[in-house]
This record gives sequence, structure tokens and C-alpha cells, in this order.
Amino acid sequence: MALKNYNPTSPGVRGLILVDRSGLHKGGPIKALTEGKRKTGGRNNKGHVTSRGIAGGHKQRYRIVDFKRRLWDVEGTVDRIEYDPNRTAFIALVNYGNDEAGKERLAYIIAPQRLAVGDKVIAGKKTDVKPGNAMELASMPVGTIVHNVEMKPGKGGQIARSAGTYVQVVGRDRGMVIVRLNSGEQRYIHGNCMATVGAVSNPDNQNTNLGKAGRNRWKGIRPLTRGVA
Repeated sequence: MALKNYNPTSPGVRGLILVDRSGLHKGGPIKALTEGKRKTGGRNNKGHVTSRGIAGGHKQRYRIVDFKRRLWDVEGTVDRIEYDPNRTAFIALVNYGNDEAGKERLAYIIAPQRLAVGDKVIAGKKTDVKPGNAMELASMPVGTIVHNVEMKPGKGGQIARSAGTYVQVVGRDRGMVIVRLNSGEQRYIHGNCMATVGAVSNPDNQNTNLGKAGRNRWKGIRPLTRGVA
């Protein structure tokens, strides 16, 4: 996805730079794959502020994303790429066909870069090294770029889920796999943990400029006081 610059028709638009989302799905999400999301205002169950700088924002529905990828050896087709207000990455709707009862099997996954509508994806113990395919880290060739990496087998991906992020498989050691994170840190992860091939979509997210404070308020983010007189 490219970036969109705007003509300075008003002060709030003068510096505005946004991601061009014209190639994404125009309609709403699959209702069965969403659930309600209640605003917290940064408060816990006692009403105390536990996360400062949170208030308001547009109403959202949470998209249920498949971080585990445990439907093995069933090929799915990417029906569409969608915007997700709950995360910086885009999500892909994958159609796995019908089950034994004739019910359509649909799931959202984090969309990696270079994944397009109509592409086939599959998860398993060992699969082709192709963007969107998921397999165990022990089966990944050294040097592979991956995202949505589990820290414990079966727990679901926790590492590299934000826009543009990835980790690299750099080695193996006694059933463990060594991965290098974006920060340069290297971690030992069990070889049975799942990961998805490719880097996360929307790498231009870091180059955006919201143009005005109100756009942050739409996202539910309050102003930050730096404490500088």
C-alpha cells in the first residue's frame, strides 16, 4: 500500500499523510467473526485509571483473528483483505471451504506483505515457504522471515503482529529455534511453536502523519503532557 498526501485545503489537512486503503474491502466485516467491544477509558474493574491517555474514540467491533493456525493441511483461499480498527496490520479473510455439516469455514488471519486476493494459504507441520503459510518453527529454513510467532506451543502467535514487523529464523539448538527480533534481541523458542511466513502488511503505517490532534481523539488517544514548562 502507498501513502496518500493531501492538498492543504485546511490547517488540519496541510500535513496529513495517510495509508492509501483503496485496495481493501469496502464493506463491513463478517458478523460471525466479530464481537462487541466496550470502552474502558483506561479504567480497571475498580474504576481506577490503570492506563493513562485513553478516552472516547469511535465505536468499534473486535475482529476475531486466528492467531493459532491449528487447522492443519486444509487449503484456504484469500477472499479479501480488510481494514481492522483494532490493530495497525490489515487482516485477510480466508475461506477453507465447507465442513462435514456443509457449513462454510471462514477465518481472519493477519495479512502478510505480498498476499493478494485469490492466493492459497495452508497451515501444517511443514508447508511451502510462501507468504501466509504457517508451520512449526522447526520446519522453517534458517534465514526465513516470519511473523505471528508463538512463545508456547498452542498458545497462539504473540511476537511480530504489528504493521511491518517480522522476525528472522537464525539458527537451531537442541530442539529450540533461535529467532532475531526487530530490536536485534535473539530468543530461543521451542521448535513446535507455530509461525507464519512473511512480514506483516502495512509497513507504511510508521510514515503516516495525522495532521491534527482531533484525529488522535477519534482513535481514543488523549493528549500526552510531556511535563516541560
